[in-house]
Formats: sequence, C-alpha cells, structure tokens
Amino acid sequence: MTQPSLTSPRKSTYVDYHRRTPRYYLERLDPQMLDSFTPQQLSAIVGILTEAIPQSSPKIVDLRFAIDLIISRFYFVILVGKDRRRQKRKYVPQGLAKVGNAIAVVVLLLGLNLLLSFSLILLFYLLKTIVGIDLLPDSHLSDFLSR
Repeated sequence: MTQPSLTSPRKSTYVDYHRRTPRYYLERLDPQMLDSFTPQQLSAIVGILTEAIPQSSPKIVDLRFAIDLIISRFYFVILVGKDRRRQKRKYVPQGLAKVGNAIAVVVLLLGLNLLLSFSLILLFYLLKTIVGIDLLPDSHLSDFLSR
C-alpha cells in the first residue's frame, strides 16, 4: 500500500457521507498528530478505514422520492439489488412481522401491477387515437365517462 500524502491543511468543507475516503478522515486529525505517525502506521490506518467505510453496491432499481403533505413530508426509498452483506440477519421475522412483510409485498406488487397496466392502456389508447383507429364506431371514451 502506498503512503498517503497528507501534508495539505485541514479542509473544513463538508463531503457527502458516501463520498468520503480514508484521506478525508485523516485530514480531520490534528496536523501534529498526523505527522507523528510512521508510514507503516498510516498504511495500517488507511487499510482499516478502507475496510470500515461502506461501499455501495450497484442497484437494479434505485427509486427515491419525497411526498410533501400539508402537515409533514414523507420520503420513500426503493432499492433492489444483490444482497452482499456478510452477516446474516440477527432478527428473523416471525409471526406478525412475517405476515406484515408478506402483506406489504403483495400490496406493493399489486400497486405496481395496476400502475403499469393503467399506463399501458392509456398509452395504447392515445396511440390508437393518434393513428385514427376507431374500434367502436360512433362511441368514444368521453361518451362512457359522461354517463
């Protein structure tokens, strides 16, 4: 491992948590303390910090959005990707938690299915209208909606 060059002054700028490197943490140390480390100590510290800093894995789906309501704000995060965690769960869902997880999965899948189905039907209806195809002569969607 190469010895990091850390002779630059301390930086006071904020770095996003996921973009922090071992160098970021070492630069936050007192310069006198940093100078007291040997190259071998610095290499060991950098190695430990590299292992300790979480590395994000690529996601198939990374959907993040917020909903502003009158009283409060809610945010939703949906991530789908390969589970690369080393440890097994300490808590295995049982009983009511397992049923709740199953219900949540069913509700999310049904909602996604309905949204996708509605979007496809709307898309095909708009394409049909643009092309000028009339499936039911003398009747339109607006006629059915006004009843």
